[in-house]
Amino acid sequence: MRISEISTPDLRQGSQHPQSHHNHFLSQIDSLIKQTENFSHANHLPETIPSDLRQNLTQLTQLVPFPNSVNLQIWKLSYRLWNACVDIANAATIRPSSSTSINENHAALRHVAADMLSLAGDVVGVPSPAIKSASFYYKTGLIWHDLGKFDLASTCFERATDIVSKIDITRISDSGERKLLLDLNLARARTAWEVSDRNLAMTLLNRAKNMLFGTSDHYKMLAVQYLVFGKSLLSKNEANAYNDALKLLNEALDLCQKGCSASRTREQTVELKELRSKVLRFISAVHLQKGEYESVIKCVRVLREGGGGDGGDHHASLPVLAMKAWLGLGRHEEAEKELRSMVVSKAIPEGVWVSAVEAFFESAGTAGAETTKGLFLGLLGRCHVSASAAVRVAHRVIGDCVGGGEGSRVRAKVVAELVSDDRVLALFAGEAAAKERKAMHAVLWNCASDHFRSKDYMTSAELFEKSLLYIPYDMENRILRAKGFRVLCLCYLARNQLDRAQEYINEAETLEPNTASAFLKLKIYLQKGNHSGAINQIQEMKACLDFTPDFLSLSAHEAIACRAPSVAVASLSNLLNFYTSGKTMPSTEVEAFRTLITILNTDPGNESEVLKFMKWAHGRVSELGCESFFGKGEVGRQEQKWFAVNSWNFGIKCGKEKNYELCAEFLRLIPEFYANLIDGQEKESSAMVCKSLILTVSAIIASENQKKVALEDIQVKNAAELLDKAGKMLKSISMEAQFDDDKISAIEPEFVFIHTFSAYDIHGRIDNLASQQQLHLVKSFASSKTCNPKYLLQIGLSASRGPRSNPEVATFALNECLSAFLSSPSPDYQDVALIVRTLIAVTSIHKGDSDDDAVHKMYKQAYRIMVGLKDGEYPIEEGKWLAMTAWNRASMPVRLGLVDVAKKWMNIGLELTRKVLGMETYRACMEDFVAEFEKRFHLQNNG
Repeated sequence: MRISEISTPDLRQGSQHPQSHHNHFLSQIDSLIKQTENFSHANHLPETIPSDLRQNLTQLTQLVPFPNSVNLQIWKLSYRLWNACVDIANAATIRPSSSTSINENHAALRHVAADMLSLAGDVVGVPSPAIKSASFYYKTGLIWHDLGKFDLASTCFERATDIVSKIDITRISDSGERKLLLDLNLARARTAWEVSDRNLAMTLLNRAKNMLFGTSDHYKMLAVQYLVFGKSLLSKNEANAYNDALKLLNEALDLCQKGCSASRTREQTVELKELRSKVLRFISAVHLQKGEYESVIKCVRVLREGGGGDGGDHHASLPVLAMKAWLGLGRHEEAEKELRSMVVSKAIPEGVWVSAVEAFFESAGTAGAETTKGLFLGLLGRCHVSASAAVRVAHRVIGDCVGGGEGSRVRAKVVAELVSDDRVLALFAGEAAAKERKAMHAVLWNCASDHFRSKDYMTSAELFEKSLLYIPYDMENRILRAKGFRVLCLCYLARNQLDRAQEYINEAETLEPNTASAFLKLKIYLQKGNHSGAINQIQEMKACLDFTPDFLSLSAHEAIACRAPSVAVASLSNLLNFYTSGKTMPSTEVEAFRTLITILNTDPGNESEVLKFMKWAHGRVSELGCESFFGKGEVGRQEQKWFAVNSWNFGIKCGKEKNYELCAEFLRLIPEFYANLIDGQEKESSAMVCKSLILTVSAIIASENQKKVALEDIQVKNAAELLDKAGKMLKSISMEAQFDDDKISAIEPEFVFIHTFSAYDIHGRIDNLASQQQLHLVKSFASSKTCNPKYLLQIGLSASRGPRSNPEVATFALNECLSAFLSSPSPDYQDVALIVRTLIAVTSIHKGDSDDDAVHKMYKQAYRIMVGLKDGEYPIEEGKWLAMTAWNRASMPVRLGLVDVAKKWMNIGLELTRKVLGMETYRACMEDFVAEFEKRFHLQNNG
């Protein structure tokens, strides 16, 4: 009976039925299924339908149990939904979609259909409902498995397993239902295997042995699954992979044997025997990997005696397995027999034969060289020993074996001996074999080139030499012979056999003098350490007719590799002269300059040369423009930055080495390199330009002091212009940093100080109102955030000394500095003492006796500073100096009878001695003198 023929109450009459809730949800499900049926393609299916169906089914499930009529309705709805899914799937095969979400929606619909069928359960009038429900889950699980949703696939398979577990297996007679039970277990095993649950997978495979029902196809299915799992383990290269894989393969082999016993037709037996042979080949391969060579031989013997049918297995891999096993056992004679059988058999692919030869060489080593040579000649015999056949076979053997390693070298040696054999050479004599001769030369040349690239220069040289045997001695081929001599020169250069290399390059120059030969001679000079000869060879190379600037670039690279910087510099210097010639150049001009400067920087003392090329590069920038010289975009920005940064680095280096003249020259270039900025680098470069301007003037002043030669007026004026430009940039940068909080482009405080210090010096030379302008400059600096007492101390000391001293600036700077030091939690009294001494000196020198009170105030201030300090905290020597100089200042007033002035200085001197350690004797003498002085003064007044 068909399901559609079973009568069902009309859903529209459900409103009067007691089970109206059932009908409501069924109506909703029916509506959603109708929507699904209306969509013939998954691309148009709304994504909400699966979730809506699942929600209604969940609510319907809460109303169980159902009468048979409701179960039948659910059953029909399930089949309608399933059939709609089938239609969608069929449409997808015609118009495939790559959308994973669409495929998942399709799987979700099938999952809902399976759940609906399971919910309906047993329905009266429906045959085998459990099998049908399990089938829905099984097919849905397969779809989830293909989508990689292994958890959902496992859920489906487990539900199906629960359903069929209630069925008595012994009563199942239908072959399709039996196959479903086996398929279900195998599917569960595959899913468990995918999530690395191997124990469950093996348990399920073992259970499947109870579901074979004596059918050979079932045995084959289970055996194939064991084989698949075994191959999977082998591909993972895990620690116990070989042992575990062997167990699985043995299970597959046992199933194949049992399946043969259960076979009913010859075709079934042949299929199982073929599968058995395949399993045996894998088993033998596993034994080979494990080093169980005896087992490999046994497997191969079984296969050959009757593994793949009545006539035995003659698979191409068997002689390879056997040969490798014999080699593993150290029985080279048997391995050679297998190898010879492979050569004779036309069924063995050449690639397999080459692999076997590699294995034979790996084991037999040099002892197998002659054997392989004989085999090679045997192959030529099979090709009727014609020139074309010899080329074809040589190309096969060499082309497949090149790649480095001892085996590759031995094979190349065998081929080299073969092609130099007189019998083989005779095949290529005469004009008739001209084409084959060129082909053999190409085979040997390419093989030699491969060995050269793998740095096997000995083998490469041997093959290149043998390739010369296939070049006729005539005028037409002299260029090709010269090329061969040049590559042989390279081989012996690489092996450091310089005299042999010299012989070959001389031969090449005799046949064809050109730039390549001249370049190789240069390489020989470099490797011999003859740098002057190499530099002279550059000029000879330039005189060649086929010369191109590329050889100069190559010469520079070779010189760098040979650690010959002088030759590299000579090559690149010559290369730079060609950038105005209009020729095609090997690199951009900026790269050549950058490389040259980098080379010069490797050795100290080349700063003058570096400056010369820096200026040369700047001149080219002026001629070509920034983008033409440096390049466009980010590349151009990086190149421009490189030259500016290196000018900075060289300038700073020269400054540290007290080479101030070069320092100024390098730093002066930085604004020039940044004169024409690319793509808005102003903000990035402005800080460096500003600092370079400041340090340039500082270096000029330092150079003047070093050489003790006063700057000329034009130099002073130029320095003033640089400082003025730097000052404007400082203000601009400070404003930007203040508003943008840009710490990267801000100027460090020490550069603001150097600018102030240099401006103080330069302005003092050119301005009639220098004193006031200098004072204004220092006051402005003192009020800035970048100022600190150490900077003011340097300005104050500088202003107090030298021919261009400024007492006002010195007094201001030192007083500001003193206040800052004293306000510090832990003042540096060494600096405080220095400031006090300097202020006293400045006041004394520039005000003299006209302002004795000002000097006295300085001493009083020093005394107040010393009050409360620990012994020795104020520098003792400075304290003694203060006490002694204050006391000495009283000597003149004493002589002149200026009693009050004398007492003033004697008192401050005496007070200072009380604050200084080690002045007890001086203080006692001073006190005696003061007492005597007061006594004498008192007597004079009373007399």
